[in-house]
Amino acid sequence: MVTMAQRIEALRTERDLSRPALAAALGLPRTAIEKFETGRQTPTKEQQQKLADFFGVSVFYLRAESDDRTTQQSWMDMAYAQEDAPAPAYTPKKVKPAPQPAACVGEGGTVFDAVLQSRGFQDMLRTAVLEALKSPEGQDLLTQAIRKELSRLK
Repeated sequence: MVTMAQRIEALRTERDLSRPALAAALGLPRTAIEKFETGRQTPTKEQQQKLADFFGVSVFYLRAESDDRTTQQSWMDMAYAQEDAPAPAYTPKKVKPAPQPAACVGEGGTVFDAVLQSRGFQDMLRTAVLEALKSPEGQDLLTQAIRKELSRLK
């Protein structure tokens, strides 16, 4: 399990910065980064935000609560949807079925139903599916499905 101290050290070394150089760049005492990386001191919320902003990662990533580096602001600005970025390879994961929501909203629908019916969600899902189908793995799946249907029709 990765700790915040390890995450700070990894981000600093990725940028090829010394501890004092990072402290100076953030306006922190010279020994602050050493204390953070050794776990002798935990950064305050303000210091965590400064570190996250400096490295361009989310506070959740910095705290090792998530492996997603994306900041909320860049996600909301749609920075994740770069047109020329290759689609990541699909890796199926075993997922436990989600419990059915108990709370209902409106006329017999759940909160989840409302999300599924929203135009923004449908557009996002359509875009994600189309991007996945454009990938080599998606093309293979389409080819297999078409061959299966053609063989069934014979």
